[in-house]
Amino acid sequence: MDKLRVAFIGTGRISDLHALAYLDDERTDIAAVCDRSIELAEARGRRWDVPEDRIFSDYHEMLARPGIDLVEILLPHHLHYQATLDAVAAGKHVSVQKPMALTIPQADEMVAAAKAAGVTLKVYENFIFYPPVQRAKALIDNGEIGDLLTIRIKSNSGISPSEWEVPSSALAWRLNPEECGGGPLVFDDGHHKFALGWHFMGMAKEVHAWIGSTETGPGMYLDAPAIVSWKFPGNRYGSLEAVYSPELVLDTRHYAQDDRIEITGSKGVIWVTRGHGKMMDLPPVVMYKDRQTRSFSDMPVGWEYSFINSTRQMIDAWFAGEAPQLTGEDGREVLRFALAAQESARLGHAVKL
Repeated sequence: MDKLRVAFIGTGRISDLHALAYLDDERTDIAAVCDRSIELAEARGRRWDVPEDRIFSDYHEMLARPGIDLVEILLPHHLHYQATLDAVAAGKHVSVQKPMALTIPQADEMVAAAKAAGVTLKVYENFIFYPPVQRAKALIDNGEIGDLLTIRIKSNSGISPSEWEVPSSALAWRLNPEECGGGPLVFDDGHHKFALGWHFMGMAKEVHAWIGSTETGPGMYLDAPAIVSWKFPGNRYGSLEAVYSPELVLDTRHYAQDDRIEITGSKGVIWVTRGHGKMMDLPPVVMYKDRQTRSFSDMPVGWEYSFINSTRQMIDAWFAGEAPQLTGEDGREVLRFALAAQESARLGHAVKL
């Protein structure tokens, strides 16, 4: 096959980042777009040179058309399950935004349906493809800090004069647990952090979470401050701390948020000093070992590169006949990880996995 022909279901703000690698790769075409807001679909379609007759407001109509190999599903979380089943039933390969579903039974059904149809199911996760994270992983895989002992992730949310404008409709479903699946910081954005824990340390065997609540406006609440503790096999541990600081001004072009990662090994420590933004004026990756500190700055640090790299890996895997990252099975494991934190906070005690 000369081209990978891709269709988008959902053309909201995040679709701009999903489209970057497709638009830059001669092996791919954005062949169709769909959004329940036809105006939004038309705007993205014009930007991406999609023919007018390939712009839809009903994804069922789009899925019935030929000339589509892969569908990118960029919908609110509660719609992932059904849209994936419909795309798979139409014989399309699927890349579905994280988290793949709201429950494990839904995830299991999605994985089973893709297998039965003989199509690929990718769960779209970008943070493990962020260039500083990739550099940290390469250093670790090279044995630079020895055996991993702990991982600590700090996520700061605040305000920014340069942040993305998030449409009120997108904000509304993220603040609705029935549609989001949890809160916007620990469950929605937290998926990235659980994926990082899984990526570096493997699957946790026990999770203990305290998830608070902060009012940000009339009837609007963020799931912060929060601390999630992880126990991994082999006497290894980790934690996620999510904090909302209403007067913390951040340097970012995307969400008003920044992240830091500290990974401790048996003979050294690695820090990733940024994520969505740039809170600290430090190199993006710092490593301490053997009484020396080394810094690594020879990499792009824009958050958009995590999307470019994630999509590029999928394209390369497609043409090589290999599995993408994350597979449906991998996405199910990260979802199980994230749901355990929600259950632990609700029950008030640790949850075993």
